Amino acid sequence: MAQINPTVGDLEGNSSLVRDYVEKAVRAKADIVAFPEMAITGYPPLDLLPPREVRPPAGNRRPAEEEFIRLNKQRVLDLAKQIDQIVAIVGFVDYDESRLFNSAAIINQGRLVSTVHKTLLPTYDVFDELRYFTPARSNNPLVLTLQEQKLTLGISVCEDLWDEEIGYGVKVVDSLCEHGAQLIVNVNASPYHDKIRETRLRILRRKASRTRVPIFYVNMVGGQDELVFDGESLAIDAKGNLIAVGRQFEEDLVLVDIKLPEGVGTSNGISEPRYDREQEMFNALVLGVKDYFRKTGFKRALIGLSGGIDSSLVAVIASEALGKENVTGVSMPSRHSSEHSKSDAETLADNLGIEFLSIPIEPVFNAYEQTLTPHFKDRPSDVAEENLQSRIRGNILMALSNKFGHLVLATGNKTELALGYATLYGDMSGGLEVIGDVSKMEVYALARYRNKKAGREAIPENCFKKIPSAELKPNQFDPFDYAVVSPLVDEMIENRLSRAELIQKGYTVQLVDDVLHRIRNAEYKRRQAPPTIKITKKAFGLGWKMPIVNKFTG
Repeated sequence: MAQINPTVGDLEGNSSLVRDYVEKAVRAKADIVAFPEMAITGYPPLDLLPPREVRPPAGNRRPAEEEFIRLNKQRVLDLAKQIDQIVAIVGFVDYDESRLFNSAAIINQGRLVSTVHKTLLPTYDVFDELRYFTPARSNNPLVLTLQEQKLTLGISVCEDLWDEEIGYGVKVVDSLCEHGAQLIVNVNASPYHDKIRETRLRILRRKASRTRVPIFYVNMVGGQDELVFDGESLAIDAKGNLIAVGRQFEEDLVLVDIKLPEGVGTSNGISEPRYDREQEMFNALVLGVKDYFRKTGFKRALIGLSGGIDSSLVAVIASEALGKENVTGVSMPSRHSSEHSKSDAETLADNLGIEFLSIPIEPVFNAYEQTLTPHFKDRPSDVAEENLQSRIRGNILMALSNKFGHLVLATGNKTELALGYATLYGDMSGGLEVIGDVSKMEVYALARYRNKKAGREAIPENCFKKIPSAELKPNQFDPFDYAVVSPLVDEMIENRLSRAELIQKGYTVQLVDDVLHRIRNAEYKRRQAPPTIKITKKAFGLGWKMPIVNKFTG
């Protein structure tokens, strides 16, 4: 199981990566090597592919997309000529005159011997495969000869395994087993979210135990835009035992021996890896940042350091992902900034060993006030003056970004983004929202985890103890009890509980209505936010498709 880290659109680089891992598998004396779903194109290619409705049999052609899919298949055919000592299963996009297929190529003895098309095409959350692909009409096992023995191999693609979990009427894996498959290889591009391994293992164990056929689940790894693929390829024997698992958040070649026709491994199974919520989430964010920079070509990160817990956590994640030498923290104090905020920001930078800049915003703020006062017509100071400070800071960070070519990392958390407690063109400025899928309470937990992991106080203790504040006016503090509101937001966004269900759980009517109102009204802000690294079941971004104008209150 070759869990590799491809890049969307890098057909040459991805093909080279496949070739490298084929060679590793040959050296390891494997009989079969399987790669993730769409290993050649990267996943998800989105509108690099022509949508179904604009790809008729003739006319209305889209040359750029047509060339992309043509070259992706040509890469597979070229690879086939170079692979003759092993059977390789490689994910790619197949096509005919009018249709696209999410496919797996089976390569043997220097040629493409068969192609399997995906049957179940997910169209929910971050997935939109029916926009591009046509489902397979059939999927039958393939008979191969390995070491002078016949093997009846069943191959399925990602969602084809999830028929019971999602509720599809078609059962691809069951059908393959009924038609004689002795081994199922399922190739995947399955994004990470918390507790996803638990779900995968439940599905795999149930399928393998019922069909009495082993299943190898080969998963992609790496960051792609806002998605993080965690790897952790899994092998389950015919008795439902876990017999192999790939490394989490790393490329890996997972070697598995299986005895056929019994369908059992060479041992009675291995223990499931220990689950550590904070460790997994932290590592997912680190990989997301690391690959976002590597794949977009950026080298250094800029972070506005307020002395608060959110920006501190982002700085820690960036330092681990990019190296401390590639991170710059910028403190931008104003007349309202407390001494502890300034000192905590500098202490954090010293603890992490990152570059630290202090750029006071008072002169710029004064200039804005002088310019605008005649036009504000003696109205009292309010949110306009407060947000000016945040926007000045955003402009300073973007100026530094333009001058030195560094990428600005936004530091808002998921609870704030949900409630709209963020300033457009201010603290929402940046090229990536690192913790935009991390609730406020989880921010504290991840920060504690990082300090514990480091064995020292990397994030100053005062960052945990202080009352959250934007410090945009005297005696200002965040207007929320995050210990209550943060879990409530998670119930609304991730668990999609209704107003009635939330009230039944014990939340007051007033609080529920206030939070729902804030979430609805902040949609226009989230549409303009940087991409957010997804680590939960439901994040703001590709999988969040809410209208900006929305009067529904239920």
